[in-house]
Amino acid sequence: MSRIHDHDVHHDHEHGGHEHAGHDHEHGGHDHEHPTGVRGFLYSLFVPHTHDAADAIDDAMEASRAGIRALIVSFAVLLVTTILQAVVFFVSGSVALLADTIHNFSDALTAVPLWVAFVLGRRAATRRYTYGFGRAEDLAGLFIVAVVALSAIVAAWQSIDRLLHPQPLHNVGWVIAAGVIGFAGNEAVAIYRIRVGRRIGSAALVADGVHARTDGFTSLAVVIGGIGVLLGFPLADPLIGLVISATIFVLLIGTVRSIGRRLMDGIEPDLLGRVEHALEHVDGVQRVERVRLRWIGHRLEGDALVISPGDASRIAVEAEQSVRGHVKNIDEFLVGVRRDADSPAA
Repeated sequence: MSRIHDHDVHHDHEHGGHEHAGHDHEHGGHDHEHPTGVRGFLYSLFVPHTHDAADAIDDAMEASRAGIRALIVSFAVLLVTTILQAVVFFVSGSVALLADTIHNFSDALTAVPLWVAFVLGRRAATRRYTYGFGRAEDLAGLFIVAVVALSAIVAAWQSIDRLLHPQPLHNVGWVIAAGVIGFAGNEAVAIYRIRVGRRIGSAALVADGVHARTDGFTSLAVVIGGIGVLLGFPLADPLIGLVISATIFVLLIGTVRSIGRRLMDGIEPDLLGRVEHALEHVDGVQRVERVRLRWIGHRLEGDALVISPGDASRIAVEAEQSVRGHVKNIDEFLVGVRRDADSPAA
């Protein structure tokens, strides 16, 4: 539903399609800089965007369905990966592999609260929850952080115990094979979750994908530990287990910041820039006084105040349509139009 204000309150609840025939412009003006080279590769690998105006799914129901589908598929893949690794652990006794297996299992379980959150997010707003239930998705993100942190603690405890009480590692070749399986399964899940999360604007789903990707690299660490044992360094296995646990804790910091930012109504600056860009190109808008945006789950809502001497109702309708044309996953956007004191009457 669209709402329009003339700041002395003009209302119009109609909005239609949006054409850009009146102006041709590039969208590069609001891009933000990212690292390049090796640092840029690592940045894009572990800090992917959670929004893409060109690819975003516009329909909220379809976005939720896409998120649920991604969770079901990735849950199945991670569960199979975990089972295969668990079998190898029981025949080898590798604590590095145990750490990786526990973490893969916890990542598979994180699909459950996210699935519940996506289902809740599809419910209509009520008189008690007037903004709907989209915030459940961000709360699920906090639950994911807690589960992953717990798995890291368990893995670290097992590794320390093995350092204090060394035990021989059996079937090292199978351990290496299990590490390769873990990497392949996690990377497949990471690509899928991040791709879908970016399309629907879900920080929680993207965070889950990033965790899957880091798990893939910790699986490669298991391979390194196995090679170390083959080369005559038996403590390589528990040491790699500790490295995996420490890595998980470090990477959780970024996830906590991302989820916490959303709960505090933080917004990506370049996304705000896209909205400002859309408003500035509306015929009759002199300047953009204020823009506010916030995420509710994987959907956006916000408002803006623009200065214009023209017809408030027309400006507001065109401004809202322009914003919707630039940022696809906005549920509601309120445009207020104010005539500047120095502007001549229309």
